[in-house]
Amino acid sequence: MKNFGRALRFALNYRLTLAGALLSAVAVAVFWGGNIGALYPIVEVAFRGRSLQEWVDQEIGRAESQSAEILAKIEAHEEAPDGLSAEMAARTPREIEALRVRWQAEQRALATLRWLQPKIHRYVPSDPFQTIVAIVMVLMLATAAKNFFIFSHHMLLQRLIQLVAFDVRKGLYHHMLRMDLTEFEDQRVGSLMSRFNLDLNQLSKGLNALLGKAVLQPLKGIACLIGAAIISWRLLLFSLLLTPIAGFLIRSLAGSIKRANRRAMEENAQLMGVLSEACNGMQTVKAFTMEGYERHRFHRVSKEYLRKSMRIALYSALIKPTTEILGLAVIFIALIAGAYLVLNQQTHLWGLRLSDRPLSVPALMSFYAMLVGASDPARRLSDVFSEIQAGAAAADRLFPLLDRRPEITDPAEPRAIPPSFLALHFDHVHFHYRADQPVLRDIDVSIRSGETLCIVGPNGCGKSSLISLLPRFHEPVSGGVRIDDVDLRQVRLRDLRRFVAVVTQQTLLFDDTVYNNIRYGSMRATPDEVYNAARRAHAHRFILDQLDEGYDTVVGCGGGRLSGGQRQRIALARAILRDPRVLILDEATSQIDLESEQLIHQALQDFVRDRTAILITHRLSTLELADRILVMESGRVADLGTHADLIRRCEVYRRLHDIQLRMPA
Repeated sequence: MKNFGRALRFALNYRLTLAGALLSAVAVAVFWGGNIGALYPIVEVAFRGRSLQEWVDQEIGRAESQSAEILAKIEAHEEAPDGLSAEMAARTPREIEALRVRWQAEQRALATLRWLQPKIHRYVPSDPFQTIVAIVMVLMLATAAKNFFIFSHHMLLQRLIQLVAFDVRKGLYHHMLRMDLTEFEDQRVGSLMSRFNLDLNQLSKGLNALLGKAVLQPLKGIACLIGAAIISWRLLLFSLLLTPIAGFLIRSLAGSIKRANRRAMEENAQLMGVLSEACNGMQTVKAFTMEGYERHRFHRVSKEYLRKSMRIALYSALIKPTTEILGLAVIFIALIAGAYLVLNQQTHLWGLRLSDRPLSVPALMSFYAMLVGASDPARRLSDVFSEIQAGAAAADRLFPLLDRRPEITDPAEPRAIPPSFLALHFDHVHFHYRADQPVLRDIDVSIRSGETLCIVGPNGCGKSSLISLLPRFHEPVSGGVRIDDVDLRQVRLRDLRRFVAVVTQQTLLFDDTVYNNIRYGSMRATPDEVYNAARRAHAHRFILDQLDEGYDTVVGCGGGRLSGGQRQRIALARAILRDPRVLILDEATSQIDLESEQLIHQALQDFVRDRTAILITHRLSTLELADRILVMESGRVADLGTHADLIRRCEVYRRLHDIQLRMPA
């Protein structure tokens, strides 16, 4: 419950709302108990046909008579002859003490009745029917007030819960933006989506249950228990003998519910991962007619989620009958004990004192009503335990994510990037994703400022991994990357990623307008700067001529309403608008038509002039932009030089040139 407690601390940021909700709950509880307490005068007036004035006068007379009678008995015992048997002599002090306790109880009752007498004579109608009408009117007003506080409690509580959920959701999203890219693999994206969806929803329900029902219902029960205790606190304690058993059973079930919820949430994350993969790869699924396989895979994960959800349902279903049966057992004990005391006008049961003075029928009925009034909140609490445990399980998944620190962070004392640098240096860089599978091995390369470097090599040789080290999407395992003498790990991430712009093969556009997608490169850009960047990327003409709403056209999720060439040109315009000092293109022209490729090359020829550019490619036309070409194989540098040098001396490059670079586009 530690992490659930952290969620509660978010609620303390809104103390006034929390205080208002708690005060409303207290007011509801007071009116709840007060309304049930009104049963006593109704029974006295309606069942016995007398006014409250008559009742209070008669009760005072009865209490005075009982007091006098008890005093007489005490005196008789004290004046008993000395020749009593040993047994009688031993019993007499106990009987005198019991009588004194009874006399004190009568005196307390007498004092209360005398305090009530003038108020009842002055303010309560003397006619029994009018008294009933007055009590009913007061009950109606009290009920209206109670419902007002129920409404205010609900609204304040919902405001509080939604504000807490807003803070946690915002914190999760802010933290997600700081996380390393390795956290965003397909399965992990499904897990993240599950946390934002199911886990946060369960946390909200748990907080709502804890701050709502778990506060309001016990307060209502306490109000009724206080009323029952006023009538006979000893009888109340006797009736509650079974409550420790109920507490033990509910605690055991609560632990099982929490564990089951945690497992169900983990399975839901798997489910979201499968769903995310299928949606993102739907074209591949259909192309390979793998719908049946995907149905089976989804069915298997869904079935496991169903099984774990049913276990939660089982434990939750056990709580309600457990609490209800034990609640009824409490009432049945009170019924039996109370009936014995009233019918026999006794104060003891099996030698146990259960009341200070004999109970009347109206008092016992009020006592039962109070117990029923307390059992109803207890019954309503049966759903609270499962919701709180589900919320606690969700908190155990959410807050460790918030506590997870990214490995790639800003330095404590950042250094500035040189205003005009000479070269980028990869100093004996080693890198891997898994320790047993090295990706880059001893890369030692320098890229001159203003140079265009093309990187070629077979698939899986480490080209994309190498360039991912420049914006620090990943960190070298050993070695380092420098800008002149400044290690990238000494540069603030924001400064470094303004220094570098990346255009990848899988271009991502947001479900927004073309204008906003280009402006994403620099949110401070003016409209003229956005249009100029589109012109330089050869995108301006097709935006105006081919898109219905021009720059206001919404491109759809991932840019799905545009062709591949159009997406790439908009992505290039976004990079141009950012005006980076280093431009990285990772296979940016590999999946577009020839016309778009030619237009992008024209844009690049102009844009990379006097700018450092790193291009990963396998196309011969792109190699024409290169000052030098880096050849990689199996995570190593195979060679570095111009096209002519490499054709002459590098076997790997000749093979790529003959087999791949001459393949038709």
